[in-house]
Amino acid sequence: MNILIVDDEEVLQDVLTSLVRKEGWNPLSARTGEAALEILDQESVDLVLLDLMLPKMSGMEVLKQIRQRQPDQVVVIITAYSSIEGAIEAMREGAFHYIPKPFKNEEVLLTIRNGLERRQLADENKALKRQLQKRYGFDSIIGKSKPMQQVFELVELAAPSKSNILILGESGTGKELVAKAIHHHSRRADGPFVTVNSGSMPHDLLESNLFGHVKGAFTGAVSSKKGLFEAAAGGTIFFDEIGNIPLETQAKLLRVVQEREFMRLGGVDVIKADVRIVAATNADLEEMVGETRFREDLYYRLAVISIGLPPLHRRTEDIPLLARHFLSKYAQENEKEISDISPPAMEMLLDYGWPGNVRELENVIERAVVLSTGEELDVDLLPHNVREPKAQATPPPELPTNGQSFKDAVSAYERALIVKALRSTGGVQKRAAELLKVKPTTLHEMMKRLEISTDALDL
Repeated sequence: MNILIVDDEEVLQDVLTSLVRKEGWNPLSARTGEAALEILDQESVDLVLLDLMLPKMSGMEVLKQIRQRQPDQVVVIITAYSSIEGAIEAMREGAFHYIPKPFKNEEVLLTIRNGLERRQLADENKALKRQLQKRYGFDSIIGKSKPMQQVFELVELAAPSKSNILILGESGTGKELVAKAIHHHSRRADGPFVTVNSGSMPHDLLESNLFGHVKGAFTGAVSSKKGLFEAAAGGTIFFDEIGNIPLETQAKLLRVVQEREFMRLGGVDVIKADVRIVAATNADLEEMVGETRFREDLYYRLAVISIGLPPLHRRTEDIPLLARHFLSKYAQENEKEISDISPPAMEMLLDYGWPGNVRELENVIERAVVLSTGEELDVDLLPHNVREPKAQATPPPELPTNGQSFKDAVSAYERALIVKALRSTGGVQKRAAELLKVKPTTLHEMMKRLEISTDALDL
């Protein structure tokens, strides 16, 4: 630990330097405020012992400069009894503590220890925040494909806003991971992130969990209880599979979304809801609105910003990235030497349809790592359904209608097949050609003839 001693009195410098050194800390010395600021610019300092009475630049001015340059720096003020008022003012400016002269050595050491503990705690909090940012930052949502780059752009733009967000996507596409990334890149990042499993409990219990209840609100309510909205105060509440919420609960949720307030079950006091709402679903909420299974007003309140996550079969160029990421993760967790994926195994991963999306891919790689005994993930470590996926029958084309010629009908069918292959491979023509069992040059010519452009497709 580096302790910077800022005092123009030679005797005090010697005493404090000796104390600091005996405790195993490293003393740094400055006789003026200007010299102290220069050291702080060049050295890593854990705590500053600062005398208020300095030549030229006063100790108070030095403190203000330190607070501007290094807001988290721990500064302990040394002052004469006659300047206690100045020490109190220094505390208001952000000093950690003050020591009056003449001081006792043990008092100085105790104050330094307490200050260093505070510094260590602040550093640990910073490190934890960096870990959270890394875990839930955009680098943890892996993908270089065009659909995923569009997701990244939307998340980056939406996260700092106050708007409610609706995340759409099939099961296993990573909706909760995106929700956490939004939270940790928002202004509420220091607040809690609370997940509501919307469809996993009866609606009475769901309402109690969401809004809390007062004692005696229902049978078994022997005491009052806070709900998840209160637990999420100052942060984000994430509704996973919001389409499963009953209509009766949807009405109460709408009030929270609109009015930013609610009441506990059985209660009369209005409680402010200081939360941001992020919801996710794999259902077609617009279709549910049309069937009156989901409130239209709630849908539009939640979907201020919608983020659609593509299924894995529409971003196959991300499969190698994801597979190697999971391989590294589970090799480290299981202390295995496996570090690569064989070309035949990678080919099978690319050819498989991944109905369970990224979650299924992760499970497959984890299983392979656990069962591995070598340094390479080979075909034999893949499950049977990935090695030999069931052939999918191609439905016959529709008969020509509205006077459409046979030639036009064949062209339309060719076009549909090519577009489907391009979408399933994220627009990678070489992979699409392999799926269609044609040469890349042949596919290119067919695309020119049928006027198909990957830029115009919804990839």
